[in-house]
Amino acid sequence: MIQWKYKNSAKVLTTREKGGVPYLSFDVLEKTGLVINGFSTRLGGVSKGDCASMNFSYTRGDDPKDVLENFTRMATALGVDRDRMTVSWQTHTVNVRRMTKADEGKGVIIPRDYRDVDGMITDVPGQTLVTFYADCVPLYFVDRTHRAIGLSHSGWRGTVKAMGQETIKAMKEAFGTRPEDLVVCIGPSICKDCFEVGEEVVEEFKEAFAPRWHSSLFTEGKAPGKYQLDLWTANEILFLEARLKKEQIHTANICTMCNHEVLFSHRKAGAKRGTLAAFLCLK
Repeated sequence: MIQWKYKNSAKVLTTREKGGVPYLSFDVLEKTGLVINGFSTRLGGVSKGDCASMNFSYTRGDDPKDVLENFTRMATALGVDRDRMTVSWQTHTVNVRRMTKADEGKGVIIPRDYRDVDGMITDVPGQTLVTFYADCVPLYFVDRTHRAIGLSHSGWRGTVKAMGQETIKAMKEAFGTRPEDLVVCIGPSICKDCFEVGEEVVEEFKEAFAPRWHSSLFTEGKAPGKYQLDLWTANEILFLEARLKKEQIHTANICTMCNHEVLFSHRKAGAKRGTLAAFLCLK
């Protein structure tokens, strides 16, 4: 069993394993009975070298056959259809695309005919949304009333541009989603202690967030002109300002960099690494 280094006492994720493939799962999402959810580790796959072993990116020099096998193994572990997975094309935007049945398989077994998509939403049962990570923040959305889901990638650029709120807006337009309908989760990603940024990044957050939040979002770093930025709290604030209640928001306490032996971290390894993935499927 994986020995996680937790950042706080909250235990919102459970480590599951099937067929030698371990992954993390949000209990609160499983309890809705509506979805299958997961977040990969770097274990249980067939990739080699810097990407060893569970890498989901076709763009990091990995053997495409190994990447496809990793998708196959994860699909089996989750109990979803690999060929119905739909993959994002992340470029740190806040663009959200509604995925339909016609998009199934794109980015896994057939080419994508879209790009610049960091968020995806769907109400198609059996379609699995997939987004990629190596420190950035995964955001999971489940609308229990309208039976719809969303999955979005939110790094610091996405967070400062309110990706969480943009995803909720897209779900409202597409499905009629209201704040009270949602359960949202903030997935494994880099913690405040590990995420040092420069003054130019902090200035963007100062502009985007009201002054009352600043002391919660960043503190002075170890070097002059450096700050420790809290992306977990930033995304929680965005959800609260979107009129969600605290009990609807569930934040992982697992940092990708603190757990770099089991999770890929760009801050730790740079370009010499594989890519993690988040999975969300409407039953």
